Amino acid sequence: MNGYELSRNWFDWCFENPEKIKPNHTALYFFAVEHCNRLGWKKKYGMPTTMAMEAIGIKSYNTYINTLNDLVDWGFIEMIQRSKNQYSANIVALSNFDKALDKALDEALIKHASKQSESTVQSIDSIDKQQTSKPIKQVNVPTREEVEKEICNNLFTRGIASVSFPVEDLAQRFHDNYESKGWEINGQRIYKWQPKLNQWISEELKNKSSSLETQEEKEAREFMQMINDYNTHKTLYGEDSANAKFKFDVQPDINNNRIA
Repeated sequence: MNGYELSRNWFDWCFENPEKIKPNHTALYFFAVEHCNRLGWKKKYGMPTTMAMEAIGIKSYNTYINTLNDLVDWGFIEMIQRSKNQYSANIVALSNFDKALDKALDEALIKHASKQSESTVQSIDSIDKQQTSKPIKQVNVPTREEVEKEICNNLFTRGIASVSFPVEDLAQRFHDNYESKGWEINGQRIYKWQPKLNQWISEELKNKSSSLETQEEKEAREFMQMINDYNTHKTLYGEDSANAKFKFDVQPDINNNRIA
């Protein structure tokens, strides 16, 4: 599947069904093809509603969703998951639609060429689209689980306990944000998402610095809790019972809150 094949299939179908087609259909379909191309021809991808409406000049959400539904009904776009509202992205896939006959378009083009040749002696350029051999750089789109793993690794290098950090929440927000934007920023593809995630983590740490603890702070807190539990047990049941219950490898120095 490539852009030329999808374009040919679309216009084949248009010539077979002229009573159904409106300019919005062509505009939205070719935006979907272009967006898929920018994402490296992903099989399933997010198509943000706001971005699509702005790109093709549709102002009404109802007009947009009706146009999209037509393309789904006609088999050119497969709806994987519908968006919850007009501010989130539909998850779609392109169908390699081949139901239309080539005959209608071929005859229309031949008829047009014949009329054109009668009125001018100038040559008619070929409509064949030039193919390019330049490889498309693939966009490395992560899963939410991969984002979570990267957050944990990032926190480890910073010496921060991941249990005190909202890993799943940040991963979900980060993934949803860039998925809705088609993994682009100002029209530029995001080929390396890890630096962006590092910025998000730094911002989250800045906002929550007072509620987070380092690994050393976590160990110190757990040790102090153990000393308090030891003292409570010793007061109630005696030192021998406390030593037997907690089984310190070395004797704790209670007065200095440390293990001697």
